[in-house]
Amino acid sequence: MSVKVKLKKGDTVKVISGQDTGKEGKILEIFPAKNKALVEGINMVSKHTKPNATHPQGGIVSQEAAINLSNLLFVDAQGNATRIGRKVVDGKIVRYSKKSGEVIK
Repeated sequence: MSVKVKLKKGDTVKVISGQDTGKEGKILEIFPAKNKALVEGINMVSKHTKPNATHPQGGIVSQEAAINLSNLLFVDAQGNATRIGRKVVDGKIVRYSKKSGEVIK
């Protein structure tokens, strides 16, 4: 049972809870079934890797881990963190900023 995801790949979001509170980043990938997202530079973890083509030496690599969507807020064009609503405009469902009321392209 997943909720309708209002955030999309490429959106800029702000973290509102957890160890990275206050940081902003761009969504790299969304996992609707798990209700999580990968955000650039947020929730970094260290992963031990064997030597391979991309890392010939192997060792410890830092990478993003998924973060729950409930901990993210969309950042609009003015830089304000806001919730997202959905409404019908000209027969199409569009996303809009609940704080400013303007449509998100």
